[in-house]
Amino acid sequence: MPFARCGGKVEAEFADNGEQSLRNIARPLRVFSVRSASAPEPRGAPAASLLLPDKPSIAVLPFTNMSGDPEQEYFADGIVEEIITALSRVRWFFVIARNSCFTYKGRAVNVKQVGRELGVRYVLEGSVRKSGNRMRITAQLAEAATGNHVWAERYDRDLADIFAVQDEITERVVAAIEPELYSAERFRSQRKTPESLDAWECVIRALSLISQDTHARNTEAEALCRRAIEISPGYGQAHSLFAWVITRRTLWSGDVTTVAVEANTAVRTALDLDERDPWAHLVHGMVLWRMRRHADAVRAYRRALELNPSFALAHALLGLPLAAQGLHEGAVSSAENALKLSPSDRLVDRYASGVMVVAAFAAGEYDDCIAKAREAVEKYPEALGVYMHLVAAAGTQGPHDAAAEALAELLRVRPDFSLAWASDNIPLVGEIRDRLLEGLRKAGVLDE
Repeated sequence: MPFARCGGKVEAEFADNGEQSLRNIARPLRVFSVRSASAPEPRGAPAASLLLPDKPSIAVLPFTNMSGDPEQEYFADGIVEEIITALSRVRWFFVIARNSCFTYKGRAVNVKQVGRELGVRYVLEGSVRKSGNRMRITAQLAEAATGNHVWAERYDRDLADIFAVQDEITERVVAAIEPELYSAERFRSQRKTPESLDAWECVIRALSLISQDTHARNTEAEALCRRAIEISPGYGQAHSLFAWVITRRTLWSGDVTTVAVEANTAVRTALDLDERDPWAHLVHGMVLWRMRRHADAVRAYRRALELNPSFALAHALLGLPLAAQGLHEGAVSSAENALKLSPSDRLVDRYASGVMVVAAFAAGEYDDCIAKAREAVEKYPEALGVYMHLVAAAGTQGPHDAAAEALAELLRVRPDFSLAWASDNIPLVGEIRDRLLEGLRKAGVLDE
């Protein structure tokens, strides 16, 4: 009886396994598995609909070789294996292992089916096509439950060094996926009422709020992090992000020394829970930066990048202590790399923009500092640190209308701003710090 006419005729269930190459048969045949509808699920077989884990879950399907060249199959499989390995370094994600993903190789499946069988929220698909010495790699991230695309990108590269291309594409894909998943998770969590949020949803909402970089949003994010820790005390990412938001709070409240004690405790807890979490090391670097321990901050950021080389935000933040140490080229390169890896991430752009401002001021390039600061505050109107450098750069060039205008804008953000507050709270040290304070004084900032 033809398969299409079997439905409802026999007490059995059929699963489409796609086209398979069978021994002694020239062409691939479509294969179906069958079992009795009343039989128990075979041991070890994927459940029809697995429960989703609390944190984002993703499966990377084998990329399709569109080249007609069997040798490119190795390249396509290598790309997927590298992406799976790299995504596994982002501890906020649950990533399905290679062996489970590769069971779909050569099979005609859709993302909804994969989502049900592997219990994932997101599926990454792709293809590889070679033409001469050029390679085109496409990748698409989809939400498994709906099949809707979350992100898609195409990469065209020369094949001078195929392994370098593989590394670069892996880095770009992983860096792009991370913020897109955060954004998709935020939209998903918005469908729930605040009181019904779980720990992960509290954290993802907090992450979205801090990217807006305002006092009010930071306060909201702090409350969400505290709630996440209350719900799940062993959740390392909640402790990491809590340390972040209370450290950022000092931009408006001051009192860095007192807050640093609480922030360090939170970071220590996060590291104790998972020493290999790049975010824990990233936030540790931020706390160290605010405490003026620049060399230690660089080491913490570099540790985060060892654990996840595609971590665009760590590349951006690394630029701050590098700039403060007068390492202009390294700071700018780090910020540019962050923007190259994740050009659409608002949080990455916020810090990369700040690095450009600090680096220009540290190098004594005051016109460039003013121009870059103007661009930054246009996008981030409460960026107090950027305003400080804008005012100081304008003041260093002499008392004039530009300095007075910049100071008025700074005082709008923080009406009680003074040289004493700046001296207590800016993370800079040495000659750069002295120039910043002198520039603020020349611009008209009061002592108290």
